[in-house]
Amino acid sequence: MSRFLPGNRVDLLRNGDEFFPALKAAIDGARHDIQLETYIFRIDDTTRPLAEALVAAARRGVEVRILVDGFGSRTFPADWGALLTEAGAHFHFYRKFRFTWLPRRNRLRRLHRKLAVIDGRIGFVGGINLHDDRDNAEPGYAARYDYAVRVEGPVLAPLCATTRGLWRHLALLRGEVWPVIELSRPATARVGVMDARLVVRDNVKHRLSIENEYLREIRAARQDILIANAYFLPGLRLRRAILAAARRGVRVELLLQGRPDHPVMQWATRRLYQQFLDAGVQIHEYRAGYMHAKVAVIDTLWSTVGSSNIDPFSLGLAREANLVVRNYAFARELQASIVRRIRRDSLPIGHDMLRKARWWHRGWATLCYGFSRFAINIAGLGEYYGKE
Repeated sequence: MSRFLPGNRVDLLRNGDEFFPALKAAIDGARHDIQLETYIFRIDDTTRPLAEALVAAARRGVEVRILVDGFGSRTFPADWGALLTEAGAHFHFYRKFRFTWLPRRNRLRRLHRKLAVIDGRIGFVGGINLHDDRDNAEPGYAARYDYAVRVEGPVLAPLCATTRGLWRHLALLRGEVWPVIELSRPATARVGVMDARLVVRDNVKHRLSIENEYLREIRAARQDILIANAYFLPGLRLRRAILAAARRGVRVELLLQGRPDHPVMQWATRRLYQQFLDAGVQIHEYRAGYMHAKVAVIDTLWSTVGSSNIDPFSLGLAREANLVVRNYAFARELQASIVRRIRRDSLPIGHDMLRKARWWHRGWATLCYGFSRFAINIAGLGEYYGKE
């Protein structure tokens, strides 16, 4: 487990309205190197300025390295890939998508994390993909609800190490000679007062890192646990930890999707509502638009912002990255932001709602839960998810 590094500055970025301008400003100010990783990169009115800034940076001699997931970014325009390459940027797909009917577990091992490092001095971690967060918002509904953070300070050392390490690993797999380019040394001087650490998940050395981080803090919680997570289908260990916390008197609140972009997952999650409510967990469904957040606050001290959902696919297969912060002021800010969403834009779920639900709602939830369990078993994660 990585240790907390003191002396960081961490700025909370809410939705694309705050994230995209901050990222573009950092790219525009780059002088030596840019490392960017994301699951989805599309070219639209929101991200075109970012893509143009990356091209401009490469043309002025900045070492630009862009890594996108082969499935999430499978529709990335070839002409923009060529434009970036011609400008001098290095653009690659992680596990390029190839359609096949055969179920293979490694097809689900996606690059789901969203990271950026500029000149070794500014970093970004979060859950926001590079596409318009209003791209599928219906009239009258809000933009996609999500978070990221801008970071400076000692935590840039592990952030640089993980982005550069993956790039080096993939270059070797492609049989490429690792370019002899001296990248910026991480700017690790103390610039703030926040303790932070980067927690990554992969399929080699860090298979359970993010899950264990959640487990440790949930089991140690004494006052309150607040989780806002887009795809929430916790495995057996996490379910037991959450239920045990609620039963020992910890206030546990979950903010989950109410308008899902993947309905099967949401209905599968609803199959778990009864046991959580019986234990005293408070559940809210976000209804103002689509929700993509993956954040949590525990005891108004520990908090996390990142790319990892609380489901078997994020915690058992994908490459993920979360920043963990131990600081009262930051935790309070994130907590207040989530609570505002709960009070203003969410619907509380209670026992009465479950009892009054139509029979086919209950049946559909059970069917989707069964389908999800089947998919989890096909992926080889049945043991992780456990029995009821």
